[in-house]
Amino acid sequence: MRVIVEHAELTVVAGRERDFEAVFEKAREVLAEADGFRWIELLRCEERPGTFLLLVGWESVEAHTVGFRESERFQRWRALVGPFFAEPPSVEHFRLLGDRFAG
Repeated sequence: MRVIVEHAELTVVAGRERDFEAVFEKAREVLAEADGFRWIELLRCEERPGTFLLLVGWESVEAHTVGFRESERFQRWRALVGPFFAEPPSVEHFRLLGDRFAG
């Protein structure tokens, strides 16, 4: 199965990181309802605690950029997480080149 990975760097307003993490629990449920959604991961940077890395698996770039972003789900998603952003997220899409190697 083909998977496209959305790579989004999120910068959260200083002092609001824990609140963002709590709200994210609700926000990921909104994402999970989207057509073409496969999986989601959220990581927090050790060196820059206000920076988060959001990884979302999609069946295609269009599933994210058109199907999700042009839907009412995106409005709900943004209403939940948007108030925490110190700046607009940086978003790129990557294609998996093979299975994850665990050694």
